[in-house]
Amino acid sequence: MRIMVFDVPAESGGALTILNQYYQNAINDKDNEWIFVVSTPELQDTKDVKVLKYPWVKKSWFHRLYFDNFVAPKLVRKYLTDTDEVISLQNTIIPKVKSFQTLYVHQPLPFVDIKFGMRENLKFWIYQNIISNIIFRSIRKADRVIVQTKWMKESCLKKTKVTQGKIDIQEPKVNIEVKKKYKDTNLNKKIFFYPASGQSYKNHKVIVKATKALIEKGINNFEVYFTISKDDNKETRDIFALVMKYNLPIYFLGKIKLEEVYNYYSKSILIFPSYIETFGLPLLEAKLHQTRILASDCEFSHEILDGYDKVAFFNPMSSENLSQCMKQVINT
Repeated sequence: MRIMVFDVPAESGGALTILNQYYQNAINDKDNEWIFVVSTPELQDTKDVKVLKYPWVKKSWFHRLYFDNFVAPKLVRKYLTDTDEVISLQNTIIPKVKSFQTLYVHQPLPFVDIKFGMRENLKFWIYQNIISNIIFRSIRKADRVIVQTKWMKESCLKKTKVTQGKIDIQEPKVNIEVKKKYKDTNLNKKIFFYPASGQSYKNHKVIVKATKALIEKGINNFEVYFTISKDDNKETRDIFALVMKYNLPIYFLGKIKLEEVYNYYSKSILIFPSYIETFGLPLLEAKLHQTRILASDCEFSHEILDGYDKVAFFNPMSSENLSQCMKQVINT
């Protein structure tokens, strides 16, 4: 059987991780032929795996719409028969095809309670008010749906009214060799760590405000490390400007290797203020390293950290609440 995997949006972060996991599974699959349709990821052809690249998809929304509605269906008809399978990792099905379709849904914006206005964040508003309807329709039309968490399944069921058996839960596979578990090595200064990209919903600014509040109270025996660069986007430039303005002990590491991330888990406290996630992979990674965690009080955080005794939850919209949690950690 031939299996065609579509994931043209993936280029970094969790989306790329999911794509790479499917690619590795395909390489190890000796019974089927696989075709991957991507934009920029550097996947290589093998004996039973063919990679089709369309980097022009990333140029604009119009290019993406054209690809999804015209190019993608043609590719399915060219390479697959009705008995083959399409796997869409991009939250929407491929239209106008007859092959069995599995849909992987990992875009949380249509399913969260927090709503964005057009002026506040136009892109998020489009996802919640326009693309959301396409995603809901795709869930209804797909033959099978995969989500990462229980809360996402329950939200999908509520929004689309499909049967429970149609939606499977598959947690992201995390193959981590934990070389060193968390140990508080610096008794004089606490280190806080937040591995995340620079989108606004990652909520770095609440950490900045909490840090400022602690410094103003004379609490300065701590440091905070972000895995963003000051010039990643407008959001990170604003964050950097705030840090510089108030001379805060926050440092910008930029993108670092996974081994370095794991090393930080072994010597620092994870702060995770993001409030829009399907899974929140750093929470699981830190948990496996027995790291102390300050996590946003959200459904995905509670699901991943259920039963974990080294976590405190805080309101991700309250810098005061976070500063109190940070102070407790610093004083212990």
